[in-house]
Amino acid sequence: MSKIEFRNVCKRYPNAPALTINNANLVIEKGEFCVFVGPSGCGKSTLLRMVAGLEDITDGDLFIDGERVNDLPPARRGVAMVFQSYALYPHMTVRENMAFGLKVLGSDAGAIDTKVREAAEVLQLTPLLDRLPKELSGGQRQRVAIGRAIVKQPRVFLFDEPLSNLDAALRVQTRLEIAKLHHDIGSASMIYVTHDQVEAMTLADKIVLLHTGDRIAKHGSVAQVGSPLTLYHRPASLFVAEFIGSPKMNVLPGLLQSAGPEQAEVKVGQSTLTARVNAQRVVVGGKVKVGCRPEDIRLTTAGAPNSLDVAIKHIEKLGEASLLYVESEGLPLMTVRVDGTTSFKSGEHVSLHLPAELIHVFDADEQACERTVDLPS
Repeated sequence: MSKIEFRNVCKRYPNAPALTINNANLVIEKGEFCVFVGPSGCGKSTLLRMVAGLEDITDGDLFIDGERVNDLPPARRGVAMVFQSYALYPHMTVRENMAFGLKVLGSDAGAIDTKVREAAEVLQLTPLLDRLPKELSGGQRQRVAIGRAIVKQPRVFLFDEPLSNLDAALRVQTRLEIAKLHHDIGSASMIYVTHDQVEAMTLADKIVLLHTGDRIAKHGSVAQVGSPLTLYHRPASLFVAEFIGSPKMNVLPGLLQSAGPEQAEVKVGQSTLTARVNAQRVVVGGKVKVGCRPEDIRLTTAGAPNSLDVAIKHIEKLGEASLLYVESEGLPLMTVRVDGTTSFKSGEHVSLHLPAELIHVFDADEQACERTVDLPS
């Protein structure tokens, strides 16, 4: 097991106008499954490649098991990497592909065979050991690539968007296999890079959400670190709140009417909404943004407390649920998730209840006001 620690890590490429990674501070505990997630260009693969030793660190320090590894070559770091492309040797069998890295290191032939057979058993590859890559499906090839990493018995597994080349069904299947792999060999730390928040939410013990664009220079690379449910229920900023969750959070402009230690009153459109947050740091009358997730909004009667009157502009029927796209005068288009059996028509007027305990409030700097309700973490 290996603990990985980033201390003020920065990365700047030659002739680049800005830092790709800025002041990354992060600890990944021993045996933890950590997922780096964020929009394209946020530097998540760059951060992963720094751990592997494939990218130099411009400033700061990287430690693995307490050892500073900035200048340590990849072969001596005790890491194994699974790439987005399977990178299998087409002329070698599954067995030979999995064994190749150990042969290069000069390992004993008997030990290599044992490790390959054990890894093949874990990944259900035993019947395929004598096949060539061209005889395998995409999911099977990715499992071979994972098996090649397993046989090295590394201190740290690194996955760089390993499922992006697979179709939807195979992605789900392989995602489950990776989760099972972590459970079966939980002694090794795992870092997994993806742009898919569903993969992040379902696989991670810890999520590291990275900033992109101008936010990197202003706030540093790391937007928030925490468990999947922490980022979902207690986003630190509007950026985090809008990235985590699908469909993404509805965000409405508002004016703070009053603020106490347990709740706040916010004017949104023609309505006044109560939110269970501590917004005392915001000046009364100041601009805020109110967030509520599509799945948290309920239908109610006109004039009910904490409600908005809206008109339905469009409906998407998904089967188990329907998405209503609704609009209220002076407010942005909102998304509401309702039961799939509910019947609505475009142009129909409805009232929406935004529960006080499920509303998020963000200040003028788009930082979240602390929620004052007990939530899963």
